[in-house]
Amino acid sequence: MNLIIGLGNPGKGYAGNRHNIGFRCIDFLARRHGISLRQRKARSQLGVGMVQGTKVALAKPQTFMNLSGEAAAALKRRYRLRDECLLVVHDDLDLPLGRIRIRERGGAGGHRGVESVIDRLGSQDFPRLRVGIASLGGEDGSPRGEVDAVDHVLSDFTAEEMVAVRKVYADVGAAIECLLTDGIVAAMNKYN
Repeated sequence: MNLIIGLGNPGKGYAGNRHNIGFRCIDFLARRHGISLRQRKARSQLGVGMVQGTKVALAKPQTFMNLSGEAAAALKRRYRLRDECLLVVHDDLDLPLGRIRIRERGGAGGHRGVESVIDRLGSQDFPRLRVGIASLGGEDGSPRGEVDAVDHVLSDFTAEEMVAVRKVYADVGAAIECLLTDGIVAAMNKYN
């Protein structure tokens, strides 16, 4: 069993926010593999099914972002998983929109949701998939400086940005499928 947790904030008011791209990646993966996310367990919206021949639990914590670790710890206990069987999908303000990065382990990088997961698990030794949400600047796609990070992460994507966002869902799905079938090193080599 592998547990894939997308980070975000619950509630309709946050649904379109940049901070919720982890939730939307989980929704995409669930649709792609016919997994229903109707269960409510361990403070999460949850679905169990198969992805690339591997049994997975897909989860969207129903705590707010800064308390994501409460749900992650409860789910890890529920399924009796080792850290390396957990994958956290989250937004990253330091990556340009449309880019993804997979890491085997590491610190929170200033992300409060990841910080909460690290704190509650008592470990940094779990994989994570970072999804870029920085506004696109010029034609080269470089990030544009943001005045207020909180306002930025809680803002919705523009119609123009949604083109890149829709593509990144497929990229995240393919990266997770690669990770499950070929391992994390292969996924990092292919998608980083």
